[in-house]
Amino acid sequence: MEASSAGDLEHTRRQLLRFAEDLRTVVDEERRQREQADAAYRELSSAYASMVRTLAEVCEAKDSYTRSHLDRTFQYATLLTNRVAPEYSERAEIGYGFLLHDIGKIGIPEALLKKPGPLTEDEWVVMRTHPLVGVNLVKPLKFLGDAVGIIRSHHERWDGKGYPEGLRGEEIFLPARIFMLADTFDAMTTDRPYRRAVPIDAALEEVERHAGTQFDPELARAWIEIVEDMERGTAGMPPSETS
Repeated sequence: MEASSAGDLEHTRRQLLRFAEDLRTVVDEERRQREQADAAYRELSSAYASMVRTLAEVCEAKDSYTRSHLDRTFQYATLLTNRVAPEYSERAEIGYGFLLHDIGKIGIPEALLKKPGPLTEDEWVVMRTHPLVGVNLVKPLKFLGDAVGIIRSHHERWDGKGYPEGLRGEEIFLPARIFMLADTFDAMTTDRPYRRAVPIDAALEEVERHAGTQFDPELARAWIEIVEDMERGTAGMPPSETS
């Protein structure tokens, strides 16, 4: 009886050892596959980011103003997104939209992009087509996802007087509302072919004045707070041409 019990225990022990070895093999294989999948995802994400940057640089090459504007507005929009909508901050396609917002200017004549004075109304009709031109350009790139909403709507206004669709208030995609504010602030605080940059304080006054008309009022307040934090040295911002 004792010999039989000892034999049963030994048999059970060996079964448990084999089970443990099999389980270890399965776990190791799952870990290997997960690591391979993670590496493939990182490689694909890197390829997507490179593609987006290349597309953005194509647009930069056509409009010399866009080169520095692109980096500043990306940083401004990222700061504001982190403050008011952190759930969007981890989504790569939102950053892609910030970078590609003006990709549609590829379809705008260079004479308009580089005109040294204000555009005529007829010229503005052409210029205002660039959001939808951009949407059509990137539509085949499925990985861009919600980036397309930023490209389409970054010139919409809170009061419905923007373009291309005249959307109003929260009808406008939140990251597009964020970017519109970042884009406008940068336009005010940098030199353009037809006017000089305005000081930061004057630009903030304009943001406050147009909160609820041009800008989402909550975003306007948040942006003013961010700039005030920057002036106190508690938030980093890229230098403007007025600093």
